[in-house]
Amino acid sequence: MSKARSYSSRPTQQEHEAFMRQCLRLARRGAGAVSPNPMVGAVVVHRGVVIGRGWHKRYGEWHAEVNAINAVKNPALLRESTLYVNLEPCSHFGKTPPCADLIIEKKIPRVVVGCKDPFKKVSGKGIKKLRAAGVKVTVGILEEDSRRLNEAFIKFHSRGLPLVALKLAQTLDGKIATKTKDSKWITNEVARAYAHQLRAEYDAVLVGTGTALADNPSLTVRLVNGRHPKRILLDRKLRVPLDAKIFDNAAPTMVFTSKVNRKHPKIHALERKSVKTFFVGEKNDELNLLDVLERLHEEKVLSVMVEGGAKIFASFLKTGLCDKLHAFIAPKLLGADGLGGIGALGFKHVQDSIALQHLSLKLLDDTLLVEGYFENGFY
Repeated sequence: MSKARSYSSRPTQQEHEAFMRQCLRLARRGAGAVSPNPMVGAVVVHRGVVIGRGWHKRYGEWHAEVNAINAVKNPALLRESTLYVNLEPCSHFGKTPPCADLIIEKKIPRVVVGCKDPFKKVSGKGIKKLRAAGVKVTVGILEEDSRRLNEAFIKFHSRGLPLVALKLAQTLDGKIATKTKDSKWITNEVARAYAHQLRAEYDAVLVGTGTALADNPSLTVRLVNGRHPKRILLDRKLRVPLDAKIFDNAAPTMVFTSKVNRKHPKIHALERKSVKTFFVGEKNDELNLLDVLERLHEEKVLSVMVEGGAKIFASFLKTGLCDKLHAFIAPKLLGADGLGGIGALGFKHVQDSIALQHLSLKLLDDTLLVEGYFENGFY
């Protein structure tokens, strides 16, 4: 909390950023609970002191601005306060009334915004509405941080596709299993819990036929508290058996398969298990990944974490449809006969390799987590 100052003084850039960081921290609390809405936090500041905090807690419930305003114990102070919020206040009726209208109603004179909202029903309209009502609006404080927090929401609405991340757990020599396909466990328990936290924050997790057959994963959240993501199976020839864990009704499941399977006898069996089946085209004897992502956009899936296997990873990399990477690297060696984490990419020269940018490193006990963005991805 910053030191109190006279009401007439102008906040410094440093003060603006400090209050916006509070908004971002508050917004982060909504991770895994608010999608397809964005994560938003807000603080109300009076004479340099925060008098109200709030965040969007759950999809369909009150937005951050409402919660922050309602947290102010003396509403009379709102007329002399500044509202900070990491995303442009909405200006339309959705599950709740427009936040811009409430700000105007409460006569809050100043609003500081992290970044604009790309959603077509907002997209600058909230800022325009506030300014038309005489509210002084400042935009772009910690803009990059604000955009990155809601990167999935922003890509979904600006590009018409979900954000795609690859997640793999491998040894130091790049192996994800032994030659017998044993992979339990490459990483430690701390790293696996972190991976489950990621699952809880993504809208969906995706695997291919090979991983489903080899590991029989449930793809649910078990090691931390959180929602189960939607489960996506790419099964071009419908080879995964009906008794696989991915079909156990623990979480919504979607199967993408080839258009030639429309009359396959397994389709009705999947329907009886409440599994949604989607038929997409093929390209080079693989499912067309762009078709898959476009269908997921129609299903309002904002983010997808791809968990395997090596062939699927390579397909996403070759098509340039992945945005970021979560790579868990354990201090172990499996040797040349172990199974590689990523399939063949066909590069002849090192300069053709796929590079990462905006890297971050975390040490999870003895496992190193490398996170970054692909150069041809959203960022």
